[in-house]
Amino acid sequence: MTDADADAGAPDAAARGADLSAEPDLYDDLSGQAALVTGANRGIGAEIAGNLAELGATVYAGVRSVTYDLPDEYERVTLDVSQEGDIQDALNRIGESEDGLDILVNNAGVGHFGAALHEEQTHHLDHSISVNLRGPMLLCKYALPPMLNTESPRIVNVSSGMGTLGEEQSGGSPAYRVTKTGINGLTKYLHGEYAEEGLIANSVCPGWVHTELGGEEAPRTPAQGAETPTWLARFRDGPGGRFWRDREVIDW
Repeated sequence: MTDADADAGAPDAAARGADLSAEPDLYDDLSGQAALVTGANRGIGAEIAGNLAELGATVYAGVRSVTYDLPDEYERVTLDVSQEGDIQDALNRIGESEDGLDILVNNAGVGHFGAALHEEQTHHLDHSISVNLRGPMLLCKYALPPMLNTESPRIVNVSSGMGTLGEEQSGGSPAYRVTKTGINGLTKYLHGEYAEEGLIANSVCPGWVHTELGGEEAPRTPAQGAETPTWLARFRDGPGGRFWRDREVIDW
């Protein structure tokens, strides 16, 4: 139970997930808060990390290699999300310096595109599941105890419209599609299990973004892709268990 839930004015879990007409209560200043962003060295992750740092958060930047460049003001954590030991070490490192973890952004991801399932290589399936789904689940597993000690803990899972069940799901890319469907399911589970303890968990489609993953033809910049994830990370109070694009709830 967090201080926010103990407060008589704090909304219950149903209120957190139900009222989409009301504007969320946002933090304008994240000073004194700690954020962990995975895949923080490039693309959307780099933009999210930069936005949170500008708002005053202490940013723990998760990167797979010590050779990756990062701004000096970040706290570097070597974090390959497919490695449980890296995840444990990263959370232990944060726990040594912080009273809790306020924000977790599960941004790191991989994509193997084009082939249909009967043509896909098995190691592509394994790689996608390990990074896109197993990794975020393990990060949540180890991050939840320190997060639930904070006033308004937020988890933002970077997903994709390619994982929505309302789409036809044709056109190949089975591992990417299914793992993004899974990350939306993880978001819904986190809301159902932990909203009463104060957690605000949401997933977000950043759109088709010009990154190494998105490719050169993508129309959106990384800065545009980071706008809604950053906004969700600023929730002091607001809906949880939802899937967002451009600050609007969309179907799963």
